[in-house]
Formats: sequence, structure tokens, C-alpha cells
Amino acid sequence: MSLQRQHRRKIEGSTLIIFGASGDLTSRKILPAIASLWDQDQLPDEFSVVGVARSPLGNEGFRKLVMSSAAGWESAANYLENFHYLQGDYTSISTYQSLAKLLDSIEQGRQTGKSRLFYLATIPDLFGKISSFLGESGLSQNGASDSTRIIIEKPFGDDTQSAQQLNDGMHRSFSEEQIFRIDHYLGKETVQNLLALRFSNAVFEPVWNRNYVNNVQITVAEQLGVGHRGNFYEHAGALKDIIQNHMLQVLSLVLMEAPATMTADSIQNEKVKVLSSVEIPPVQDVVSRTVRGQYFNGVINSDEVRGYREEQNISPDSKTETFVAMRLAVDNWRWAGVPIFIRTGKRMPKRETQVVMEFNRAPHLPFAGNSARQLGPNRLILRIQPEEEIKLVFGAKVPGQDYNIRSVAMNFSYANTFREASWDAYERLILDALLGDRTLFLRSDEVTKAWEIVEPVQQAFADPDFPLYPYAAGTYGPKESNKLLQSTGHYWHNS
Repeated sequence: MSLQRQHRRKIEGSTLIIFGASGDLTSRKILPAIASLWDQDQLPDEFSVVGVARSPLGNEGFRKLVMSSAAGWESAANYLENFHYLQGDYTSISTYQSLAKLLDSIEQGRQTGKSRLFYLATIPDLFGKISSFLGESGLSQNGASDSTRIIIEKPFGDDTQSAQQLNDGMHRSFSEEQIFRIDHYLGKETVQNLLALRFSNAVFEPVWNRNYVNNVQITVAEQLGVGHRGNFYEHAGALKDIIQNHMLQVLSLVLMEAPATMTADSIQNEKVKVLSSVEIPPVQDVVSRTVRGQYFNGVINSDEVRGYREEQNISPDSKTETFVAMRLAVDNWRWAGVPIFIRTGKRMPKRETQVVMEFNRAPHLPFAGNSARQLGPNRLILRIQPEEEIKLVFGAKVPGQDYNIRSVAMNFSYANTFREASWDAYERLILDALLGDRTLFLRSDEVTKAWEIVEPVQQAFADPDFPLYPYAAGTYGPKESNKLLQSTGHYWHNS
């Protein structure tokens, strides 16, 4: 199925089963997305939701949780009875036997087919166990295989080996076509618009290569600290939390070749090709291509904030990175010789995710004297969040008698251009999974290729002597990250 899907296929009576129904992800993202889809008339009356968790909520308690999570749900009164709850232990076969009976009862009551989507909104350690029990109980193969699907959230393993073990384990119960690995970044409008920008505009395609592009920068900056996620973050760090998934997914869409068609397999094939072309450095070279940092106390928006080691559930001598900058190289015909810079960090001056493509300067400037002193390089800037916009920076004459050239920008903003509201990433991705459209989800070989890229960095970071540079909260990371670019004659583009 292709990206052009919502208006072509209607969802029939289906059931969404949420493991971890009493958890944070369910209340913050999944339940509000379901309510919004119903309000937009994207779900049928026969659609049902079953929550599974250890907490003793019952149907009434679960429905109260739905109402508190989906504030402002306009059609709540029409669909609240479509929510059901099952208390059970995720590691007990009796839970899955009870679930099978409940699902049969729901489907018989609405007299629809048995289309089921299992959503594992649990801790990652349970992904393999739950999928195994779903297979053992027969729930993974319910009629036609394409009518039973499963969603799992990142992280997909902790390294190449564990990711492969997770894939192998899930494949014992589900086929690859049934597995939907969700990365919410791929549901954002601007990320998807990368494909439209690149492959529907002849003005960009001829210059989208090493002959014209000087360097590419991808930044994921977070203003917040770790908050209540201290235990998780101590285990993950910025490398696993952001770079291995979000950033490498965006990178693959920016750098990939044109797909033969806009179908899931065609797009995923090209993403895998470009990830396979990323040069994997030996462990001993990581230190010259990577900067690792950790924030200490500082000031953001006039407010004093504490350092990482002072956060809740953080070791006072923690070596966990909250900032990573890397210089990558893509060894293929289109991008050979073009440096790719990526960075992510917490407690930075502002929240922003952007891609900056900087072009080579004009070979000769015929303007006299200092006429072009305010002229910078041409740039194409794709803002993914918080604002969703595309900006083209180019040179123009400043009004007046003197002939001065200055860099100016043309902006395209989603909010100012379209009347249609942008969809929330979870709304889009859950609907796609219900439709069976895997375009915006990750295939198993994408996951393993991404882990292979960061594996030498993981090994290097495990060395207690690998540098961990401090940076003040409210700054763009340690100054050493600037030197990473300056060594190649470049500098970070900060908005």
C-alpha cells in the first residue's frame, strides 16, 4: 500500500489491544489519538479497544482513564462502551487465554471480521515475551495473517545482537509483514514532506548531490532535561534514545535515492541502501569523529536548571551522555565526499529539530569591494519541530543606491499555508497500522543496519577513558562539538 491511502480504503470493524494500558504512553499518546480519529470520522462505529495491564482497573476504571486522557473528546458518549479492560500478568498464558475469549465475545457481538492490532506499550523487555505468548495462544495467526498485526515501540533492542534476537523471536510468532515498528518521527508532516519535496520538484533534484551540496546537518535539540525518565535515560543515553532511531531515519529519507514507487517496500529498500552506505569507522577512530557531552546546571529562559547528575534517579558520578555530535560519511555515488554532521542534546537553548543542507558557494563573485560581505552560503532548511516549515536561504540585493548583497530567506509554513490541520504523528501511524500500510514503519533490516552504524560508538563510549565533555544547560553543547566541524572548514547552523 502506498502513502496515498486514507481516501482509498475504509477501516472495517477492528479491535486494538493495548498491552500496558495503564501506562504513561497509553494515556499521553495512544488514547488521545484514538479519540481524535473517532472525532474525525476515521474509525467505524464497530471499532473496539481492549486494554490489558496488571492494574485492577476494570471496564469502568479504564473508561475513566480514557476520559481523563482524551480531554475534549467530542464523541465520547457514542463510543465509551467500545472500551474494555482485562487485568492480567503479561507472562502468564492464562492472560492470553482470557484475552482470546474476550476478543471472540466482542467480535461476535458486533458481527464483524476478526481484524486485530496488538500494541505493545510496555517496557521493551516484555516485547519478546508478549509476542511469544501471542503465538503460543494462537492469537498471532487469527484467520488471514494480514488481519492480525502487532506494533512495538522503540528501542528495538540495545545493540545489533539484541535487535536481531528480538527480530528472530518475534518472527517465530509473526511474519515481517505483520510487525509494525513505530518511530513517531516518521509520522510528522515535515518528515513525510521530505519525499514530496525531493521527488515532486524538478528544481531540487538536479542539485541534491555531491556536485552542489557542501555539507548536511541534522539537529535534534531538546530544551527539557530527563525529568522522571532518569532510570531509563541512565541505561539509554542520547546515542540510543535519539541517534540510533530518529536521526538515522531522518538521515535515510534525506539522502536516499528515488524509490521506484511510493510503496512501503520501495521506500524501505532505498532507506536500507543508504544506511548500508554509511561508513562505519573502526572503534579507535570514533574519538576523532564523535563528541560526547553531559549538561551541568545553567539557565534556560531566565530559569535556573540543575545539572544531569543532580536529576532524580541519576548516579552522582554518571558517565551517561546527554549530548552526542558525529561526523558521518556516506560512501556512494551521490554523496561521496560530502560530510554529514548530526547532533542531539538535552537542555539546549530551544527545542528544535531541523535538517540543513548547505550548498557550495558560487565559483566567482563579480561584485566590487565588500558588496557581498553579508552573503552566506545558500541553504535549504527543513524545520521538523516545533514549527513545521521549509526555508530557502539565498542572496538578494539590499534596497538602495549601493549594490550590496545579503542573505535572505523564503519561508514555507504548514500553519500559514494550509487550512487543513496537521495530524498528530500517533493518529497517522495508528491509522496506517489499522490499514496495513507499513510505509512509515521500520523494517527489520533497517533496524539492524542502524545498530551496525552506532555499534562502534557504543563500544568506544564503554571505555572509561573516552572523553565526556561538560556543557552548561542552555547552550548548544560542549565547545568541542564546534571543533568537530571547524576541522573540516564548517560550522553548526543554529537558528
